[in-house]
Amino acid sequence: MRGKTFYVYMKSSDRSLLLQSFVELKNLLIQQGRYTDCVDELIFKVINAPVKKLKIS
Repeated sequence: MRGKTFYVYMKSSDRSLLLQSFVELKNLLIQQGRYTDCVDELIFKVINAPVKKLKIS
């Protein structure tokens, strides 16, 4: 059974902040000698996510 799909709409500044946070988390995990596979997948998903322009009225 698949889980629910969630869509997140954010500004480009929020997206870059999210990516920076994931990279910092990855660096922290590398320093601790832990696996970074999950964080790598999240970074990949955020980078390759489609950009949709919305009109706000």
